[in-house]
Amino acid sequence: MKNKTNLLLLSTVAMALIGWGMHHAKQSSSTLTEYCTLDTAVKSEVAATAPQIEVCFVLDTTGSMHALIEGAKQKIWSLANEMVKAKPTPQLKVGLVAYRDKNDAYVTQSFPLTADLDAVYAQLQKFTADGGGDTPESVNEALADAVHKMAWNSDRHTLKIIFLVGDAPPHMDYANGPKFPNICAEAVKQDIIINTIQCGDIKETASFWTRIAQLSEGHYASIAQSGNVAVIAAPQDKELAELNKEIGQTLVAYGTPEQQREVKAKQEVSERSFASVATAPAAADRLLYNSTTRKTVQGGNDLVEDYGKDATLVGNIGKEKLPEPLQKMNTTELEGHLKTQQAKRAALQTRIDQVSRERAAFLEEEHKKLAARDGNKDSFDDEVARILRVEAAKKGLTY
Repeated sequence: MKNKTNLLLLSTVAMALIGWGMHHAKQSSSTLTEYCTLDTAVKSEVAATAPQIEVCFVLDTTGSMHALIEGAKQKIWSLANEMVKAKPTPQLKVGLVAYRDKNDAYVTQSFPLTADLDAVYAQLQKFTADGGGDTPESVNEALADAVHKMAWNSDRHTLKIIFLVGDAPPHMDYANGPKFPNICAEAVKQDIIINTIQCGDIKETASFWTRIAQLSEGHYASIAQSGNVAVIAAPQDKELAELNKEIGQTLVAYGTPEQQREVKAKQEVSERSFASVATAPAAADRLLYNSTTRKTVQGGNDLVEDYGKDATLVGNIGKEKLPEPLQKMNTTELEGHLKTQQAKRAALQTRIDQVSRERAAFLEEEHKKLAARDGNKDSFDDEVARILRVEAAKKGLTY
């Protein structure tokens, strides 16, 4: 009887412990689910609130600016890399305004702020230095376009910067045209900083450029007419060219036929750039920027990237928006293909990061050699980077 009583007692205790354990497990599972949901929400919120940098380059494209314009084409990706080095890592948008003067082929041409740096690069390649031949130029009209036509973020935490780059003063004699004092006042209201970079040594330009920067809480810098841009080929460029080609093979362009063509065209441009000694350094800078931002092309419509952000995309996308070879795949097959491409891409990006660091170390040494031989010369890209770091600190960004 005593044994039966003990057995009954042990059974009761065991059942109680099992019941408690099951209840605790449910609570733990619920807590884990809530934690994961919260973690995902926090990550989404962090991504949504990443620091923003918006930069508009206002460029004089008259004939005397040829060397600077060609240098800007080479350095746009390098400058973008400098901008996203900030901590916390910012999201970057870039816009362009080209200007000449009345009786030239155009007065101003504007390209909107966009995160698609591939599109910015393509537009910059179209800029040619021509016309002019006299001073002043339509500086006021260009600044007005930059302040009023760009879709600036209204958030006061966004770093909003204009870089005015040119060698000639503004026309102040055009009746009924915009004038820089009013434009600068409007920029300050919108929390937009206007910095001025003077190319060459025209004294009248220096006076106006200094005043424009002062009125809009910006900085003034003076550089040589040529811009002093140094483009250096690196031994790592050859391997980066191969890596660029390999990572391009992981692209899965999707969307409308036109969107798919645009994605492929961006990759083709980068591969052609690597094939030329003159443009290979810029292509290497592009590859680093894409790796830093964890993209293969800028501007979207890469299914491998978008699937990584939203796995449900595969089940919701219409077959007609897929490349023809993938249209025959079912959902499981398509997901398997995308995961394979993701794994290949991750391995390639790791190697790209490593080779890019080696390239950066090489370039640093080469720049030191140039400085030792020729002395330190202020360059377009160095001045932009220097000014950016100072102004980024006001928004809590550090470099």
